[in-house]
Amino acid sequence: MNLQLFSSPGNELKDILAASRRVLENRDDPLIAYLPAAALSDKWQEYTEKAFLGLGRVATLNTELQTLTEMEAILRQAALVYIPGGNTFLLNHRLHISRIADYLRKKVIAGLPLVAFSAGTVLCGPNILTSRDINMVETGHFSGLNVSPFNFSVHYPEDDTGRILRDDWLSGYHAFHENPVILMEDDAWISVEGKKTILERGEAWILRKKGEKEKLTAGIPVEA
Repeated sequence: MNLQLFSSPGNELKDILAASRRVLENRDDPLIAYLPAAALSDKWQEYTEKAFLGLGRVATLNTELQTLTEMEAILRQAALVYIPGGNTFLLNHRLHISRIADYLRKKVIAGLPLVAFSAGTVLCGPNILTSRDINMVETGHFSGLNVSPFNFSVHYPEDDTGRILRDDWLSGYHAFHENPVILMEDDAWISVEGKKTILERGEAWILRKKGEKEKLTAGIPVEA
């Protein structure tokens, strides 16, 4: 697998583009599968197309207007899938209702590179229960793509008070679940290559059940 996961995209998507460039450069007219299902509107469509200009062609997956066959065709042709932020529950609901979630997971496990931030990053865990978003669609779909053994908590606060509040809130997750949670500040970049998870840059921690929170060191693989 090849996952490049962010808490935030960087100014003018600079971090997303930097990670995507690793995959897309030197390719002949690559296709980028753009999956903005976490958003309530398409206001970022033109912005995204312009941002990727010169790197590849953007093909949008619309879970409400396209058939499953149409979406699968885009993913089959894609050199990379890009999943931006928004509401994590809306994103997951749309992926499951449209039935594209299972196919997307298979493609990512088979090696389709994935670049994501915020809601897109949370989606990659076994479930989305560590999202701070509201479940505004009243979805009953909580299973994530499960392409990482870690859950993710994005936009982790930089101040001590905020961290204490977030850690206390996350303790409720570990009352019912065993897997560790990676906490990502807004400058954090996590990469997954095969089964190896590494902090590329920024500040991030791992929170284990009945364990002390540990700060991650850039370049050192994270043990699940």
